[in-house]
Amino acid sequence: MLATVNQTRRWVFITLSVLFFLYVGLCLVFFSAQRSFIYFPTPIRPAHAAAISLVAPDATLRISTRPHDGTQALIYFGGNAEDVSYTLPAFASAFPDRAIYMLHYRGYSGSSGRPSEAALHRDAKTLFAMVHSKHPDTMVVGRSLGSGVAIRLAAAEPISRLVLITPFDSILTLAQRAAPFLPIGLLMRDTYQSWRSAPLVTAPTLIIAASHDELIPAESVQKLVRAFPPGVVSLRVLHDTDHNSVSESPDFMEAIKAAQ
Repeated sequence: MLATVNQTRRWVFITLSVLFFLYVGLCLVFFSAQRSFIYFPTPIRPAHAAAISLVAPDATLRISTRPHDGTQALIYFGGNAEDVSYTLPAFASAFPDRAIYMLHYRGYSGSSGRPSEAALHRDAKTLFAMVHSKHPDTMVVGRSLGSGVAIRLAAAEPISRLVLITPFDSILTLAQRAAPFLPIGLLMRDTYQSWRSAPLVTAPTLIIAASHDELIPAESVQKLVRAFPPGVVSLRVLHDTDHNSVSESPDFMEAIKAAQ
């Protein structure tokens, strides 16, 4: 009997040890590969828009642009798999009186370096400094991942208008919801906690949400809305759209134009 009990204990110990090391291994895999779940760099394609180079201390960034003289400009930060050169023509048509600048993130479509939250925020501030020196009325638009870049920029710099398209309150929260069995708070380096920046934003802000967003839950959007100071933000939900099709709505560009 004693031998049977000892054998059972041994197998329980072995099983628990194997499960423990598998769990630790899963955590290590997530920790080392986490940025591959956030960033999907786009390849270099034939140019669909004019571009300039912006030299940062540790990278050279490609900026798709439509030049225009005058005080007004628009800076655009795209989604995590977006080649913004394809997006520029629609904005150039909608905003004929604004110069347009669209950042290709590090590692995307000809920009050097590797993307990270800290690096993208530094790049956004570098781009804003260059644009704002020429165009003091600078509007900022951020879509999906770009909303996290845009809102933190708006919290620190004197932008004139802010538009957030399919934004989230925090990538950390989204990851915790997707993998509740992992200690995400201890593992994630790029958390994009936009709700922390929202209280510091004073520029008039429009949030455009999709009615059937399969990636960003409605409660994430609502948490972000509640984080803004009173009277700063307005919410527009585009019906019969999802995370990717929201820009196909006939009301999409009209809503952005009305926000300027």
